[in-house]
Order: sequence, then C-alpha cells, then structure tokens
Amino acid sequence: MVYDTIVIGSGPGGYVAAIRCAQLGMKTAIIERYNTLGGTCLNVGCIPSKALLDSSEHYHNAEKNFTNHGIDLSGLKLNMPQMIARKNKVVADICKGVEFLMKKNKIDVHVGHGTLTSATTVEVVGEKTVSLEAKNIILATGSKPITPASFNYDKKRIITSTEALDIAKLPKRMSIIGAGVIGLELGSVFARLGTQVEVIEYAGSAIAGMDKDLGKELTRSLKKLGMKFHFNYMVKEVTATARKTKLVAEHKDSKEALVIDADYCLVAIGRRPYTDNLGLDKAGVKMDERGRIEVNEHLQTSVPNIYAIGDVVKGAMLAHKAEEEGVFVAETLAGQKPHIHYHLIPGVVYTWPEVAAVGLTEKEVQEAGTPYKVGKFPFRALGRAKASGDLEGMVKIIAHKETDEVLGVHMIGARCADIIAEAVTAMEYRASAEDIARMSHAHPTFTEAVKEAAMAATENRAIHM
Repeated sequence: MVYDTIVIGSGPGGYVAAIRCAQLGMKTAIIERYNTLGGTCLNVGCIPSKALLDSSEHYHNAEKNFTNHGIDLSGLKLNMPQMIARKNKVVADICKGVEFLMKKNKIDVHVGHGTLTSATTVEVVGEKTVSLEAKNIILATGSKPITPASFNYDKKRIITSTEALDIAKLPKRMSIIGAGVIGLELGSVFARLGTQVEVIEYAGSAIAGMDKDLGKELTRSLKKLGMKFHFNYMVKEVTATARKTKLVAEHKDSKEALVIDADYCLVAIGRRPYTDNLGLDKAGVKMDERGRIEVNEHLQTSVPNIYAIGDVVKGAMLAHKAEEEGVFVAETLAGQKPHIHYHLIPGVVYTWPEVAAVGLTEKEVQEAGTPYKVGKFPFRALGRAKASGDLEGMVKIIAHKETDEVLGVHMIGARCADIIAEAVTAMEYRASAEDIARMSHAHPTFTEAVKEAAMAATENRAIHM
C-alpha cells in the first residue's frame, strides 16, 4: 500500500503530525509498536503522572489543609489500588480518544514495530508482517529512560518512571536519582502520601536547567513535604534484594560517602532517543554523537523525504514541543511556511506549587552580556492566593534594560502551568514589560502576579508590595 505520509510513533508528536497531514489532504498511516496509541506521554508519562499528582494533592490537602477551611474529617485513609485504578482509567479514556481521532481523520493504524527498509519503505512486524510505502516518512519514536548498567535496573525494585506509576502499595522509603522534572514530580507524589523520599542529584541544585530562583523556591517547598536532598553527589552503584534497595554515592568534592537503604530506587536521570531497530542505516539517515537523528531547520534528515520530530531530535524532550514539530512538518509537506520559536516553548514542572518558565534565564542573559532588569512579585501578596491558602511562589520577569522587551518569565506557584501561556503569548508578540503592566488582569486571580512583576520591572512600581 502506498501512502503520501507514514508516521512511525503515535506519541503527541506522531499522532498530531498524522492528523495534520490528513487534514491537509494526505493519505496517511501511523505505525505504533504497542497495542495502545499515545506513546510515552499518554501511557506512561505526562497523563498518568498528572493523574497521580492530582490524586496525591487531594489526599495531602485532606490530611493537612482541610481543617484550615473548616472541613473536619475522621477516618481518612489512603486507597492506593483505587488511586492507581483511577489513573489507569484516565489513561485508557484518553488513548481511546486518540483512536477515535485516527478513525475520524481516516488515518490507517498499523500495530507493530516499524523499521525502515529503504528511504520510502517501512516494514511493520506485528501479528503479521506488512510492507508499506510512502512518499514521505516522519520519525516520531520518542525516548526511553536512561538506565546505566551500574544502577542494575530490574523493573522491580530499581525502577524508572514507567514502573513507579504502578506501585499499588505505598512504600515506606524511596530513593530517587535525579532532581529534574520527572524525579521531583514523582517524588512529590509519594512524599504527599507519606513515603520518606530522598533525592540524590549530581548538580548543585534542583531543576538545574531552569532559573536558579525557581530551583531554590521549589526545594524549599518540597522540603516542607519531608523530602530530603543530597546535592553534588555522584551515584556509584545501586543494588537490590527481593524487597530492598541500597544506593551508594560519593560527594564529588569532599568524596564523602552516602549510603541510602530504601524500598525502591527510582532512576530519573534523563531519557535517550529511542531509535532501536529503526533501520536508520538502511535508509541512510544520519545520527549525531548523542544518538539523536540529525535534522536541518525544516526537520528534514539527511534523506530529503524523511523527517524526524520530538525526542529523537535535538531540543527539550517535551510533548508540546513534539506537537509543534509534528504540525510544522505536516504543513511543510503541504507547501506552507510554518514556524516554531524554540526559544518560546515553555517548560513546566507539575509539582505543587507548579513551576513554569519561558525564554532566557537570568544566567543566560548575564552570559550573553545583555543589559537587563528584573521584576519579581510574591504570591503571598495576592488576594487570590491568600483566599485559597496557596501562598508559596513568585513571578519573575526579566526584561531588556534599554528596550524593555521581555526576555524571560519564570514562575512558581499555584496554576503556573496555565499562567505561563500568558507570558508565551506576550513574548510571541515581543511585548515589553510595560505592555504586560498596562493589560487589565481580573481581580482576584493568580495572574495578577504577572502584571505586578511586570510593573516591578518597569520603574519598580508594583502596587501591592
């Protein structure tokens, strides 16, 4: 069967690319090696982790905060199997939604492992083996967790985020390697429910790739949950018995030894592009030294009719980045002139408080030698935050000192995952801090912190601070 476009991988990048191709009149097929569509994000990533984050936050509030609101509970208990069952239903419902979208857009779905056999043909090995042909191919196979051999990953006690999402009996202790997004999100889930969580991180701070003020604030907040942090430690080895794990680490400067015994050890040190058995060599597709597929500014590989998007190419491993790239490639194939501002793709950490950012960090602005100014505003000065009890956090706006153009927005607090879209919109249109300061924001809302931070960056004229 000959298609206009074949997409390999049905995660957010792949299925969005397939839908956009179909919308633009292309005969499209999508290949998925698992029995459910949606890739890592929908099945074992973004969606299930957010379901557990929300459930654990409800439990935490019921246990710790409801009495402040005049809600007295007795007999509160955790039903971990029900929490997991709810998470599974959320995942199943959304995956079925993607199946519906494939049917609605008349996209052929082929289940099995897709391998390039040439620049225009793909072999799909599933219940039966089929060969497909296409004018253009989009590679969207995503990523897998990095699991060094010395960590002895066994999927039972030494686990990744995939297995952590299905723990049905609350562990007493958990060690987590990595203070990045995945480690802190899942760590906060278990800490809220009562697990003793210890985080080991090679860098000197949490979420080290984000603005330093965010990492500092988030660490302070997570410590209130009882989470312990060990920064500047290198993990040497992790071993497991039938019921326990043992982690051995060493401080990278003092060489001080650290040994942590726990029920589980969660490995969350990042992800690698998943290109196993993809047949890149047979098609002539080049890779870089980090195992990513090389692409040009059009997301075109070294083979002109083969494109790659999402986690298999350079850039942040984010579902919404992959979606943007999927649309970009589809519209490029249709002869349109799409664009992506990679600089303006937001990053979010779904802990509570939430963390979100877009644009340059203060360190990046400093290193570029750009003259800048900063405006900050704390959530605790907001009427809405006082009413809800969500006092932690702040908004930080970095603007050019001479032109006032907003260069970066960094925030931590309630609903920041949603609020960051305001900053993205403003920066897409190259707004100044004064532009944001002069926009009317409804009162009382959390978004007023953005307005006030912009005012603080504009002649230091925040009103409520």
